[in-house]
Amino acid sequence: MATYTLVSFKLCPFVQRSVITLEEKGVPYEIRYIELDAKPEWFLELSPLGKVPVLQVDDTVLFESAVINEYLDEVAGTSRLLPADALARARDRAWIEFGSALIGEHWQLTMAAERDAAQRFHDGLRSKLERLEREVRGPYWHGDAFSLVDTAIAPLLQRVGWADALVPDFALLGGLPKVRAWTEALLARPSVQRSTVPEIQSLYRAYLVQARGPQSKVSWFGQQVLAGPSA
Repeated sequence: MATYTLVSFKLCPFVQRSVITLEEKGVPYEIRYIELDAKPEWFLELSPLGKVPVLQVDDTVLFESAVINEYLDEVAGTSRLLPADALARARDRAWIEFGSALIGEHWQLTMAAERDAAQRFHDGLRSKLERLEREVRGPYWHGDAFSLVDTAIAPLLQRVGWADALVPDFALLGGLPKVRAWTEALLARPSVQRSTVPEIQSLYRAYLVQARGPQSKVSWFGQQVLAGPSA
């Protein structure tokens, strides 16, 4: 049997996608954590893009979470997380890319240093979440069947929930009952619960505070964010 080693940054949502898939497929694996602001040389030799996740399968290196997840789906476990039909499979891949874009937009929102930029990213993200509201069947993307679309979007929805709790003005899940129920179903799933370190929420908040820095004109903590006067 092949050995699997996943290289990770503790806060990375893209790594989390692959951890969920490893857990769902029942693949034994090890995780090696790195810091992205101090990438070790051995990691830079492995990762052509200098990004996580990287999955070592014996001596072969895979990168990019969508590629890693499709490989795992093909070689491990008895049930597949992508549809057998070619058109349905392609459609799922498209929604996985949609989820990747949303992760990027949510990060831009939380990092926005100007109120106008924050509002723009907020409105764009909210519009895309409304599209998910129209598409998701519930409780998971395809209904009862868990899929790679669920593994791809679970880290996003988890972070949207954290940000909404920290900054109620975001209200990104307000008025989206199907997406909220989907979020709750994902967070209750054991594979998702095992996909992060126990201290993930405190790390997430600390990262936001540190990464935004004192130059930001928008404060997320304890002040009105989108509609109030400039911070």
